[in-house]
Amino acid sequence: MSGSTQMKEFQGQQQVTLAPDAHLLQPLLEHARRNPTKPLFSRRAGDRFESLTAADIVRTVRRIARGLISLGVEPGQRIALMSKTRVEWVLLDYAILAAGATTVPIYETSSADQVEWILKDSEALGAFFETDALHALYRQSADRLPACRHTFVIDQAALEHLQQLGDAVDESRLDERLSQLRTDRLATLIYTSGTTGRPRGCELTHGNIRVNALQVMAHTGSVLTEQDRTFLFLPLAHALAKILFLAAVEKGNVVAFATSPGKLTEELAMVRPTWFGTVPRVLEKVFQTAQQKAEHAGRGRVFGLAHKVAIQSSRERSAGRAALTTRLQHALFDRLVYRKLREVLGGQVRFIVSGGGPLPEWLNHFYNGMGVKAFEGYGMTETSPVLTINAADANRIGTVGQPLPGTTVRIADDGEILVKGPQVFHGYWHNPEATQRAFTPDGWLQTGDLGSLDEQGYLRITGRKKEILVTAAGKNVAPGPLEDRIREHPLVSQAMVVGEGKPFVAALVTIDTGAFNNWARKHGKTGQSLESLVEDATLRAEVSQAIEAANRTVSRAESIRKFVILPHDFTIERNELTPSLKVRRHIVNEHYAQVIEHLYSRGGGD
Repeated sequence: MSGSTQMKEFQGQQQVTLAPDAHLLQPLLEHARRNPTKPLFSRRAGDRFESLTAADIVRTVRRIARGLISLGVEPGQRIALMSKTRVEWVLLDYAILAAGATTVPIYETSSADQVEWILKDSEALGAFFETDALHALYRQSADRLPACRHTFVIDQAALEHLQQLGDAVDESRLDERLSQLRTDRLATLIYTSGTTGRPRGCELTHGNIRVNALQVMAHTGSVLTEQDRTFLFLPLAHALAKILFLAAVEKGNVVAFATSPGKLTEELAMVRPTWFGTVPRVLEKVFQTAQQKAEHAGRGRVFGLAHKVAIQSSRERSAGRAALTTRLQHALFDRLVYRKLREVLGGQVRFIVSGGGPLPEWLNHFYNGMGVKAFEGYGMTETSPVLTINAADANRIGTVGQPLPGTTVRIADDGEILVKGPQVFHGYWHNPEATQRAFTPDGWLQTGDLGSLDEQGYLRITGRKKEILVTAAGKNVAPGPLEDRIREHPLVSQAMVVGEGKPFVAALVTIDTGAFNNWARKHGKTGQSLESLVEDATLRAEVSQAIEAANRTVSRAESIRKFVILPHDFTIERNELTPSLKVRRHIVNEHYAQVIEHLYSRGGGD
């Protein structure tokens, strides 16, 4: 906020306390005890979503947990879980925890090498794979993983098999395991997605995660009601999806599980959620798709005006004054545009929680202006993961909100964000050196992110400490804000700024496929491939506008002097993106080393 006082430290109001015997299964067990017929989960069955009641869920979880006990699973042992988001994921997770064991999630997009590393490093006793294709990744290294004695394929009746095994185990043995659960018991080992180097296992306890779900609920207050429905499509291996799921269960919301990213729009219309969690890239894609459809239908100008009015309306309302002309224009575009966009999201969404990366400020204003609040938060796997979040009665767009109850955020002298709180992990699995490096000598977790606090404790992220580029001239450049601005252009899918040790700053740009097809049609280039047009003057002129818009936000020394359009987008499959769609800089640098070198070998940056 311009002209605001910079704070060095701010603590979230209130505290959230847990009894020593609190654990992650308690909310679920409590629902089943108090209201056994209450629907809690929902999954697709043909052309509808069917509900699972609290009693159904607990019965299944208990049978699976007894099945694990029958296999010899002991408290504290690790069980891996590699699957996309589906109801079986959470049933298995709950069962693993009920048996006293620790869940080790693996993204279903992980490579064979990553699977081997995580299973080996965690010393997993067993593993669940969603499909035979995922199980095949394990089989490539099975002979090097002697500790992993039991593997199952979810799609090959793994849960049914375990339940049958469990029927031979006395209920009292499971009750004893449940009675031994404590806040300090290790609940999960989440391996960081590793934008740099080998993934490390973050040790998160029942207390870390449970307190974080309660902190989020306390901070967001009355925005969440017992009648709400949520739609879960983010990968449950990601800490953000897990905490939003657990907060929904705490509140007693119905959680509907998506079947695949390709069916998102179709299933949003079926579920009609009142809220959901997402990452910024999904919100960008929804906007860009709507924009492309409008242009294709010859309504691009109307959409452009509606876009501007939504942002203007949000900005004015945030400042506490909405001009009459803006209100009148807004009412018109609500009928013409915004209502249809809300229908794309299911028609009943009141708010969205966005995390996992920076949400462009204009995009947040756009959603707010079209009638769906987007609450941006901030955190990391090591903090279970939420540290700060915006809320209905405390929402400052452009920031990631205020610290959660009992969470203290401090800005170090070099601008790094340091944190303390009950959700902060205890360390990395079998890696005391990395654990020691993660904390300051007086116990603050070093996030690696740069930020500032305003006088009311709202945190603004300004960059990533490790990602700061230092040019040959010694100029420090934060690539993140530049990349965010470039990606605002409808033609752009991804952007990566380069320039470490180089004479000037440059950028790699990838093109959005849908937007490219529209652009090609409009410019008489239908049927020509992107590969054949990366040097096309008209396409470069279009992308150049995005580069210029980004350059207007920085000094001359930080501005992008050259760019290259890549013939392909970055992908998870090529390991260039993390599962939460963050660019893995070191991998992209490797893949496009010659391209980058060529940018600088052609001389001057002017």
